[in-house]
Amino acid sequence: MEKQKYIGIDLGGTNIKGVLIDSDGNISERMEQPTKDSGEGAGEQWKNTIHEMVHSLRKSSQSSITAVGISAPGMADEKNESIACMPGRLQGLEHFNWPNFLELDDIPVRVVNDAQAALMAESAFGAAKGYKHVVLLTLGTGVGGGILIDGKLYQGHFQRAGHVGHISLDAVGTIGITNIPGSLEESIGNASLPRRSDGRFQSTDELLKAYENGDHHAAYVWLTSVRNLAIGICALINAFAPEVVIIGGGITHAGDNLFTPLEQFKAIYEWQPGGIVTPIKKAIFSDLAGAIGAAGFAYSMQGKT
Repeated sequence: MEKQKYIGIDLGGTNIKGVLIDSDGNISERMEQPTKDSGEGAGEQWKNTIHEMVHSLRKSSQSSITAVGISAPGMADEKNESIACMPGRLQGLEHFNWPNFLELDDIPVRVVNDAQAALMAESAFGAAKGYKHVVLLTLGTGVGGGILIDGKLYQGHFQRAGHVGHISLDAVGTIGITNIPGSLEESIGNASLPRRSDGRFQSTDELLKAYENGDHHAAYVWLTSVRNLAIGICALINAFAPEVVIIGGGITHAGDNLFTPLEQFKAIYEWQPGGIVTPIKKAIFSDLAGAIGAAGFAYSMQGKT
């Protein structure tokens, strides 16, 4: 039996990535082009790039395309056909109707938030495959994420669910972009590291090199961040009762320097009724997570209107 084929597109601030993928997660084609989100006519450029990419991937497929998914920053509308809210970036993205623009006849086109797409990549094809209840966190410049309940992406009212980086760990901490003080994002995201380290470290890579070399200040900053992450994860476990927690993003490149102390701190703070421990797994996908997840989301939405 021929496997169903899907197209996934990830609209990022720097690059646009596309994949042609089957229902087993096998990628047969991938493409990448710069976004060009500046200068005159910038919005039209990246829209046309996506149009050309989708039709090129469709043409390269030896079988018909079942659905197309697009991952983008911002919050999707109720029908997952456009991004309803994305102020300040990618001019022209808000309320832009992708099914109409792509002109794919009867092929459904679905739009999803980029962090939620990372969850769908892992759920459909990666570390969360086979699980019905999942929380995913992406650790990078900030902290994003997604929530899977009963095997379905939970988007909530106004499609804004999954902003796990904006839970509060400190009621008197620094106010973040969502007006929440002392957020999880402020505790471990790259953007807040200079403040957290009193200006000494500008990136997590720099911090980890000092940590590995036995720097005491680096150890304090890093382990405090990991402890806060563990507490945040335990709070999310209490709230959503996932079967597994998936962690992705650039900070996971720290490897054992992240996951070993994280498990140790989690063992202190996790509520384990009946001895049940919620495992933490590293995400499988990185560079193509958005495109793969967009395809995975389109796959999950088959037959829905």
